[in-house]
Amino acid sequence: MNWKKILKVLLLGTLALVLLYFSFRGIHWDEFVEGLRTADYFWILMSMLVGAFSFYVRAARWRIILLGLGKPVKRIDTFNGVGMAYLTNFALPRAGEVARCGVVAQRAGLGFDKVLGTVVLERTFDVLCLALITIAVAFLRIDVFGHFMVTQILDPLMNRLGGSSALVVIFITGVLLALVLSLVLLRKPLGRIKFFRKAGDFFRGIWSGLVQSLKMPRKGYFFFLTFLMWFLYVCTSYCTILATPLKDQLNFVDALFLMVVGSFGWVVPVQGGIGAFHFIVTLALVAVYNLSQTSGMVFATISHESQAVTMLLTGLFAVIFLSVTKKNKPKEVQ
Repeated sequence: MNWKKILKVLLLGTLALVLLYFSFRGIHWDEFVEGLRTADYFWILMSMLVGAFSFYVRAARWRIILLGLGKPVKRIDTFNGVGMAYLTNFALPRAGEVARCGVVAQRAGLGFDKVLGTVVLERTFDVLCLALITIAVAFLRIDVFGHFMVTQILDPLMNRLGGSSALVVIFITGVLLALVLSLVLLRKPLGRIKFFRKAGDFFRGIWSGLVQSLKMPRKGYFFFLTFLMWFLYVCTSYCTILATPLKDQLNFVDALFLMVVGSFGWVVPVQGGIGAFHFIVTLALVAVYNLSQTSGMVFATISHESQAVTMLLTGLFAVIFLSVTKKNKPKEVQ
């Protein structure tokens, strides 16, 4: 690595440590240790098994896109690619996508750029699914999240605007209209700024990926595996709930919410989601469910470490498998 990459790794590692500090600050250590000690490790093991199966489903879904490139690809190669991605992300955030493309490109004899294009399409669907699930969660638990929005956002805003709900509506509408108008009028100058140019490319990539997906072979199977993969993610979250005292307070819909929140924690570009996942999940449990900081950290720690161990084991399997086998020469698509 050059010095810029080394500096980036160090900065992201520092960010992870800072987030860990704020996550653990103020917790009662005796209660935290007791929470970990009394956890139901059967359900923790189940969450790890369900998580491992979700990785296999992700690999199977990715293989469907890869088959559209015209060459046969084995399931074990895509699974190992996913495992290598998770393992690499613990060292170099975001480098995992490059690593898994390299695995499949070499094993299946495909061009690296073409394999990378399939990852872009896959990630496009992930972004869209996460957005849709987030909206669905907001409606499914409007009683909880509606109360949170009113007490934590709207009421303070109304107080600042003199207690008038009409002024709040006018203010929000005005801000949105001003934002849209600014983007339209300043689209050319903004396009010369690197941040806005990348943002525009990102959304254009999402739209392009969505259009391309409609031309994909075996679309029905792809959508089924997408649904199954996200369902397994929720099951992983629910198994973690069952492993803690939160099982008496939270249900499957709450597991859906925590899965969404946790997904944003994994998205933050720090090594293996360390710190970011703990901070975001604990914040959500404290703010939305009025839990103590310690209870929130117990759940976040069990959830993150069980998933992290599963990812590391999957990546270790990939390393061992790839080191003892030769390049695949598949004869037919299965």
